[in-house]
Amino acid sequence: MRHLLALDLKDDAALIAQYEAHHRRIWPEIAQHLRHHGVTGMEIYRLGTRMAMVMETDDALYDAAAMATAMENDPKVREWEELMWRFQAPTPWTPAGQKWIAMEKIFDLSTQD
Repeated sequence: MRHLLALDLKDDAALIAQYEAHHRRIWPEIAQHLRHHGVTGMEIYRLGTRMAMVMETDDALYDAAAMATAMENDPKVREWEELMWRFQAPTPWTPAGQKWIAMEKIFDLSTQD
């Protein structure tokens, strides 16, 4: 399944550069955590301070709630998330306490004649 999520970055060129540097090679524990929880592919795109994440998952393995619980119980993943929060900012539409928020699909060419 494909998921599309949005998140903002703080409007600071130096912080954005650091964020991108961290994503050139993420920590191995983070990649392992994602794969273990059924994430088969992930890409992040940026325009200014707005980011969009395309995440592909294996429906047999992916459970967002279980993945979030595992994150809370894994010190290395929590450390990564705390580090990333230095750079990230919720979108104006993101509920308090959340980061990445699902975007609503409004168009699909494959459904058109």
